[in-house]
Amino acid sequence: MTEHVDVLVVGAGLSGIDAAVRLQERCPGRSLAILERRERIGGTWDLFRYPGIRSDSDVTTLGFPFHPWKGDQAITSGDDIRDYIVETARETGVMDRVVTGRTVTRAAWSTEGARWTLDIDGPDGPETRSCNFLYLCTGYYDYARAHVPDYPGRDRFGGEVVVPQFWPEDLDHAGKRIVVIGSGATAVTLVPTLAKTAQVTMLQRSPSYVVNLPSRDKWAGRLQRALPAAAAHRLTRWKNVGMSMLIYQLSRRRPEKMRRFFIENARKQLPEGFDVERHFVPDYDPWDQRLCVVPEGDLFRSIRDGRAEIETDRIETFTETGIRLASGKELEADIVVSATGLSVQLFGGAEIVVDGEPYVPGEHTSYKGAMLDGLPNAAMAFGYTNASWTLKCDLIARYVCRLLNHMARKGHDIAVPRIDPAAPREEFVDLSSGYVRRAAHLVPSQGARTPWRVHQNYIRDVVEFRLKPVSDGAIRFGAGS
Repeated sequence: MTEHVDVLVVGAGLSGIDAAVRLQERCPGRSLAILERRERIGGTWDLFRYPGIRSDSDVTTLGFPFHPWKGDQAITSGDDIRDYIVETARETGVMDRVVTGRTVTRAAWSTEGARWTLDIDGPDGPETRSCNFLYLCTGYYDYARAHVPDYPGRDRFGGEVVVPQFWPEDLDHAGKRIVVIGSGATAVTLVPTLAKTAQVTMLQRSPSYVVNLPSRDKWAGRLQRALPAAAAHRLTRWKNVGMSMLIYQLSRRRPEKMRRFFIENARKQLPEGFDVERHFVPDYDPWDQRLCVVPEGDLFRSIRDGRAEIETDRIETFTETGIRLASGKELEADIVVSATGLSVQLFGGAEIVVDGEPYVPGEHTSYKGAMLDGLPNAAMAFGYTNASWTLKCDLIARYVCRLLNHMARKGHDIAVPRIDPAAPREEFVDLSSGYVRRAAHLVPSQGARTPWRVHQNYIRDVVEFRLKPVSDGAIRFGAGS
């Protein structure tokens, strides 16, 4: 028999647990279940196990507003974040609603029945579940596949090639020569961590902006000592929201000024004579791609100490003993780490069908960054690109509760955003990062103006999600037949 609930949340990472807590809190009369494909909850923070994995945004805004982060850490480890997610799920009771080991392969909507029917791969074979409202908290990348370029000559290499997304638990890297390919958040995390016990070279095709931040938030510690926990958390959270918005806005409005600031910040922490222009000066403006955060300048420190070095060049070919660069220089390596990005995937790879017709997200437009036009009774959790992921996911969760309660009051069974087919469209994510460009055809577009516009601005979204009326003319309500 098909198990049915009012709301089905897919994914039990940060956004899924946040959504479940908000639904339990604000829509107490509705039945709820959470499906998680892995055997443990935590999402990204359970999947990634590479050395040194940590948050790349402050944990006060990465954490849940209803469950304050304890301590004064600004940047913290992946293990701590997963423990925090588990602790929250248990203390709020939503852990009892999680069903693990279930992968949704297909979700089919029926307007006649006003419900979704899901095909699921379970531990004992195929399963079927149904719901009235589908809440997709599956993130934006493929858990089973990373982006690994087709390196010339890779088969000749006599060492080991490792992908951070699938880091081997038994990999012995102490005393080895390691080349980390990449310049993003994963690479700048791995290099100083591996350099504690190995000689590491970070090989990048082009540089990123690298920003030094303290690993502890002094203001958070002071506020926690002076105020009740909830008040201290709220003030710290808003302080960090304000700082991230200020940096982003300055980067967009005064790119040359911020460019000089980031470059000089790096220069001060590197050895005399280090070629900063070559290795730490990108050919794009700040926030055209995400900034890379290094707590306490650990990447710079490992370079100063001689335990790590950077090469900025293109790969000509792998050799038997390492990598030969376009310049002719050869990097000897026992281990090569390909930290070259994610493979974007929406909805956990599930096929979406609406009234018998395939639904292709790339052909549609996002509504508030939370729903999609023509997709009934469905929401998606998609966080900020310029701030903490959880900040926006929590706003979306609260909005979904408002929407469901509005539908209950008005007697509506169906809610579906509809956009004017002639309305102008723009790219959903305004970043030039490789993984964004590779996925441009997979993700939905955004509109030119509200409510189809995706704001990378927390203050504007507070107004959009919490203060504006649910019935705004863009969502069509109705009843199933």
